[in-house]
Amino acid sequence: MAADPGKIIVAVGSTRKPKLGAVRDALESIGPLLAPRRQIEAVGVEVESGVGHTPVSREESMQGARQRAEAVANLAVQNGEPWNYFVGLEGGLDVARGAGQRRVFLESWAYVSDGVSGFFGRSGGIEVAEAVAEEVLHRGTELSIAIDRFAGEVGIRDARGAWGVLSGNLVTRQDSFRLAVLTAFAPFYNAKMYRRAAVAR
Repeated sequence: MAADPGKIIVAVGSTRKPKLGAVRDALESIGPLLAPRRQIEAVGVEVESGVGHTPVSREESMQGARQRAEAVANLAVQNGEPWNYFVGLEGGLDVARGAGQRRVFLESWAYVSDGVSGFFGRSGGIEVAEAVAEEVLHRGTELSIAIDRFAGEVGIRDARGAWGVLSGNLVTRQDSFRLAVLTAFAPFYNAKMYRRAAVAR
């Protein structure tokens, strides 16, 4: 398939609405910096993360995001797709210990690649209620199921997500992924600064 020279295509390793919405929202903000005067389109592709249903460490979440992006990049090569950037998104838990206490945070991670170089970005973190953390970490319950049960709702993952439940809808799942995507794309839309930093070392 021939590429449209006037269009940049960003392939996302998911077809879930909050993830695609997050990428589209982020691209609206960075589009003029990333590709001035060019149209940018995001397409969703269903791929596997290669990690558990709920990553239980920062490293596992990062691995899942990277593997999703790499899976999409491999599909582009196999199928001759004219995709310019590859995005993997993964949400998971990060366990921190200090002062004799365990704190568990929900984080959203993004990995963005142009097929040559790749970079990570992360949302902030929100502390997970201990009852939910216990369900996920010790009983192996998927986070989306634990949150549905905790909130007394069904299908939260495809709407406001655990972020929305825990923050009282001030930060949704889509919001958290948007921040991760914005930060992961930074070395591409702000390449001059990153090159300068590399030279200064």
